[in-house]
Amino acid sequence: MANALAENIAHFARALRVAGLPVGPGTVLDAIAAVEAAGIGSRDDFYWTLHSVFVTKHEHSVIFRTGFEIFWKRRHLMEKLLSILMPVAHAPERKPDPVSLRLQEAFFKDVESVPVERPEIEVDARFTVSDVEVLQHKDFAQMTAAEIAEAKRRVAALVLPDDAVPTRRLAADSRGHRIDIRRTLRRSIGEGGGIIDLARRGPKDRHPPLVVLCDISGSMSQYTRVMLHFIHALMEKRRQVHAFTFGTRLTNITRMLKAKDPDEALAATTAAVQDWSGGTRIAPSLHAFNKLWSRRVLTGGAVVLLVTDGLEREGGGDLAREADRLHRSCRRLVWLNPLLRYDGFEAKASGIRTLLPHVDEFRTIHNIAAVADLVTALDARRTDRSHDPRLWLKAA
Repeated sequence: MANALAENIAHFARALRVAGLPVGPGTVLDAIAAVEAAGIGSRDDFYWTLHSVFVTKHEHSVIFRTGFEIFWKRRHLMEKLLSILMPVAHAPERKPDPVSLRLQEAFFKDVESVPVERPEIEVDARFTVSDVEVLQHKDFAQMTAAEIAEAKRRVAALVLPDDAVPTRRLAADSRGHRIDIRRTLRRSIGEGGGIIDLARRGPKDRHPPLVVLCDISGSMSQYTRVMLHFIHALMEKRRQVHAFTFGTRLTNITRMLKAKDPDEALAATTAAVQDWSGGTRIAPSLHAFNKLWSRRVLTGGAVVLLVTDGLEREGGGDLAREADRLHRSCRRLVWLNPLLRYDGFEAKASGIRTLLPHVDEFRTIHNIAAVADLVTALDARRTDRSHDPRLWLKAA
C-alpha cells in the first residue's frame, strides 16, 4: 500500500513538472518522506503537506491547487491511503480555464505509467484546416500543451523578410557607382595592359543586428516562452541576434539560445535565469542594458524588440530617461505588448504612458498571427502607420 501511495505521489509530481513547477527527483523523495512523517489525517492535512514541499513561489499555488483538485478528486482515496488511482469523476459541464486544461493534459500525458488498466484509445491528432485557422488567432495563454507545442513549431518555421540595408562600407559590385582603382590595375596587369576592364564598388548590404529584451515576470512568462523559440529560430538564420531577459534583473541569454536543439537551449536558458516569473523592474533593467550592453550590441543600426506589458511599479523619470536613451541608441524600437489583445485596451497605466513616446511601433504579440505580422514588419523598407504609438497617446 505504501508503494502504491509513493507511485501516485511520483506521478502527481511528474505532472506538476510538465505543467511548469520546478519539481525534481529530490523534491519527490522529500514529498514522500513528508507524507510518511505527517501521516494521512484529513484531505486538508494531505494537501498542505504536499503544498509545503512542491510550492516554493506564490505564483505556483494556483497551479498546485488546480492540479491537486484534478488528481486527487475522489475523496474516498484519502481513506484508502491513495493506494489506487481511480478514474476522475465527471464535473458539472462548464468551460474549463486554461490552467485546468494544461494540467489535465499534463496528468494524462504519461498515463500508462500509472498502475491502473485503461482501454486503448486511438486519437487522430492531425490539425485540420479549420484547426490551423483557429490556432493562428488563439491566445498563447489559452492554449493547451499540445497547441503550445504546435505553436512553437509554426513560429520557428516563419520565413524572415530580406531586410538588408546598405552600409557605408563598399564591396565589389559590377553596377557600383565607384571605380575600384586597385582591382582595375591588378586586372590590367594580368591581361598585359592592352585592355582595361573597370572594376567597380558599391554599398555593401547587411542585415541589421536584432536585439530582443523579454519580460519574464509572472504575467508575461507564457508569451516569453514562445518568443524564446522564435528567437532561437532567428539565431539559426542570422548571426547578429542578441537576447536578454529581465524581471528583477537583466540576464544575457544569447549564448544559451545558440544551442542547436531548441529544448536544450530553453533548458539552459531556464537554468541561467534566476528571476523567472517574479516581479517586474523595467527601469533598472533598461538602465543595466544601456550601461553594460548597448555599446556592444547596438552597433550597425540595430532593431530592438521590447517584449513587456509595461506594468512597471516604479515608473517615473527613471523609466522615461532609460527608454529615451535606448530609443536614441538604435535604428528602430518596437514594443510588443500582449495587453493589446483586449479590444478595450487603453493606455492608462503610468508605465505604459511613459514608454509610448519613446518607441517607434506598438504591437501585440499574443498569438501566431501577431508573430507573423512582426516578421513582416521587420522589413526595413516597409512602412505601416497603423502601429504608431502616438495614436494610443491621442486616444488616452
